[in-house]
Amino acid sequence: MSTNNLVISIDAMGGDNSPKVVIEGLNLAHKRNPDIRFLVYGDESKVNEEMDKYPSLREVCQIFHTEEFVHNEDKPSHVIRNRATSMYQAVEAVKKGEAQAVVSAGNTGALMAISKMLLKTIQKIHRPAIISMMPHQNGRYVMLDLGANTECDGINLAEFAIMGNIFAKYALGVEKPRVALMNIGAEEMKGKGEIHVAAHIIKNMHLDMNFIGYIEPHDIPKDKADVIVADGFSGNIALKSVEGTCNLIMRLIKQSIKESFWAKLGIPFMIGAMKKLKSNVDPRLYNGAMFVGLNGLSVKSHGGTDAFGFSIAVENASKLVRKDFIGSIRKELENVDLDELSQEACYEVY
Repeated sequence: MSTNNLVISIDAMGGDNSPKVVIEGLNLAHKRNPDIRFLVYGDESKVNEEMDKYPSLREVCQIFHTEEFVHNEDKPSHVIRNRATSMYQAVEAVKKGEAQAVVSAGNTGALMAISKMLLKTIQKIHRPAIISMMPHQNGRYVMLDLGANTECDGINLAEFAIMGNIFAKYALGVEKPRVALMNIGAEEMKGKGEIHVAAHIIKNMHLDMNFIGYIEPHDIPKDKADVIVADGFSGNIALKSVEGTCNLIMRLIKQSIKESFWAKLGIPFMIGAMKKLKSNVDPRLYNGAMFVGLNGLSVKSHGGTDAFGFSIAVENASKLVRKDFIGSIRKELENVDLDELSQEACYEVY
C-alpha cells in the first residue's frame, strides 16, 4: 500500500480529557509520520479549539462534526444502535474504505461491539481477539486474547496463534516468533482439553510457525516466547496481574527510598538506572490494543493515556496498515481447514 494513501479515522471524543489529549497526540504522530492523513470525528467546536494550536496538523486532517459520543458507562448493546456517535462514525469510515484503521480511547466494550458489527470477521476466522504488546526482560512480547472472548475452543486458540504470529513479525520485527499456549504447566498432559486441541491443530496445520508448546505465566517475563496465546478470561487476568505487579514494584521502590536516609544519599548514583527501568515499563510505549481478526484495523488506546501514549497507538496502527496485516492473515488461512483439523484433534485428545 502506498504510504501516500494511509488514512486513519479518529474518535476524538473518547478517553479522559478529550479531545485535548487526542489532538495533541495526533500532532506528535504527525511530526513523526507526516504522510498520514486523519479523519477526525467529534464536537467540531472543541476539536477546532485544540486544532488551532497545530497549524501543520490541520493540513492533514478532515473534521467531521458529531453531536454525540460514547460514554464510559454506556452499554455496548445501546451504542451499536446509535449511528450519531463519534466512535460509530469513525469505525464506519473503515467499513466504507475511507480509512484503513480506526483509533479510539473510548469505551472498550462499545468499540469492540461496533467494530465487530460493522467490520465483520475475516473469512475462516471464527472470533476476533484483543492483542497488545508488553515488556519482558529483553524486549517485548505480544499476547492475545486479552478479554474479547471469555471462553474459547481449540479452533479459536489456533486462530489466535496464527494472528499473533503475523502480528509479532510486523509489530516486533521478529522473523520467526516463538509461539506458546499459556497453560498451568509445561507438561503435555497439563491443562484443559481445548488447550490440547489447539496444540494438536497448530502442530498439524503445516504453517511456517515456530510453535514451542506450553508456557506457564511465571515464565512469560523471562523472554521464553514472543507470542502468548490464551482465552480472553485467562489473558485478561494475566495482563492485569502484570500491570498490578509493575505498579507495586515501582511503589515499593519509591517507598523504600523515601524511608531510608542512605538510599536518599544514593539517588544521584541511581538516576540512570531508574530512568532505564521507567522507560522499560512505561505503559505509554505499549499503548494501543488491537482488535484482530476483523476486516479492518480497530485500535483501542488506553482511556487515561497522555498525548505521547495516544501517538504510539496511532503509530502502531499505521505500522500494521503499511505491512498489510489483514491481507497477510487472509493469505495465511487460504490453504488451512481449521474445522477439519479440529475434528481430528478432538478425536486424538478425547
